[in-house]
Amino acid sequence: MALEIKQTLKLTQQLVMTPQLQQAIKLLQLSRIELLDLIRQEMKENPILEEVQDTDAEKTDQETQITEEISTVGDEKPDIGNDAKDADFDWQDYLYHDAKTPWGSSFFDREENDDESISFFERNPNKRGSLQDHLFEQLVFAPLTLEEKKLGQLIIGNLDNNGYLNATLEDLALSSGTTINTMEVILKEVQKFDPPGVAARNLKECLRLQLTNIKEKDKIFIEKILDRHMNTLGAKKYDVIAKDLQVRREDVIRAVKIIYSLDPKPGRAFDTEEPKYITPDLYVYKIGEEFVVVLNDDGLPRLHINAFYRQILGNNNRVAEDSKEYIQNKLRSAVWLIKSIYHRQNTLRNVMYSIIKFQKDFFNKGIDWLKPLILRDVAEDINMHESTVSRATNNKYVHTSHGIFELKFFFNSSINSLDGDNFASKSVKDRIRKIIAIENTISPYSDQEIVEILKGNNINIARRTVTKYRKMMSILPSHIRKKAF
Repeated sequence: MALEIKQTLKLTQQLVMTPQLQQAIKLLQLSRIELLDLIRQEMKENPILEEVQDTDAEKTDQETQITEEISTVGDEKPDIGNDAKDADFDWQDYLYHDAKTPWGSSFFDREENDDESISFFERNPNKRGSLQDHLFEQLVFAPLTLEEKKLGQLIIGNLDNNGYLNATLEDLALSSGTTINTMEVILKEVQKFDPPGVAARNLKECLRLQLTNIKEKDKIFIEKILDRHMNTLGAKKYDVIAKDLQVRREDVIRAVKIIYSLDPKPGRAFDTEEPKYITPDLYVYKIGEEFVVVLNDDGLPRLHINAFYRQILGNNNRVAEDSKEYIQNKLRSAVWLIKSIYHRQNTLRNVMYSIIKFQKDFFNKGIDWLKPLILRDVAEDINMHESTVSRATNNKYVHTSHGIFELKFFFNSSINSLDGDNFASKSVKDRIRKIIAIENTISPYSDQEIVEILKGNNINIARRTVTKYRKMMSILPSHIRKKAF
């Protein structure tokens, strides 16, 4: 068959992602802090954008003329939500109205913090010194020569946050140009520093270094346990230890109590990592019998069009063509950003109201009443695509009367009950956690016993599922949770 060239017509349908639509999708999946950074960046790059200041100025006649100009360049809407609900929204008034409150003011009037009223010490919290700083201070007064102190600094600099030595003595000796024996001497000196157990190379050495203020007889006995029965000790097989060492079980338990009083991570008390606080994107308040969703817009600037460029657009005859084109492009970008932010906030609000609709029992009674829910349920309820709901709930948090939760928390699989109803998997996890919290530590519940208890609460669940949920919550198995004293 000979090759030949032919022309054919083919009808295809495909989705074209315009830059504006891509920006709208990007805004939807941003967290509140990321959105604030993006707005600040856009305000730096786009001279048209300006933050509304606290003023009560009325719109001028020129602003009214520019309103008509805006309507011609900003008539597109991002297709990321249910636009039917926003059809009657007055965009012109939104773009130019100078409100007293910041953009998107909350349902409740919240007083702004007065920086002058906050004391200096409240604004400058004390910073805790690091483990290395604590050890360097002790190294200054150590009975070492200047060269030995430099080797001590090398050792301290190679400690991790838990206080353990990360590098080997061979590597430290090679990098410092000294011998392993010299490094061993310096290491023993550093191991005398506070906190006890610091600069250890493993857990066994760390515990041994802390056996300084006990009787010599007890110290020798504990060192035998650490040398020969570290794994047995973790499994709490005290009878096995007593039989091997030919001592009474009570003696083993007395030694184990001393071991439990030691710190396996001596450096964690000097952890300088700052806690990361979660700022919720939404607040849910109950007013009467109804729930109200409030967007957290504190700190987000309300954007509008710069008055100077309004005047330039008003003087069409006096503006050069290239300047006019530049301003028009920046104007389109600014209007689209403002619309995208509005649609983002509106989508978050609609998604949250839909979640409340499905999880009303949770907001009224707590986590035990959480119901199974999937993204499709919310998407169909608010006439949006599943991917839109997924983006809207990604890395977003809500403040409720029961605590702060990620929006993804409300979406979970179902566990069947004995009478045909369904329980949310997160609710079942919480019940497992509560059962283990009140168990007898001398004889903790096995996974099969937890299954029987849940069946008594009308929850039909397999043992392997209980095991999986227990591991997901970082709860140890029963033979390790068991306490002999």
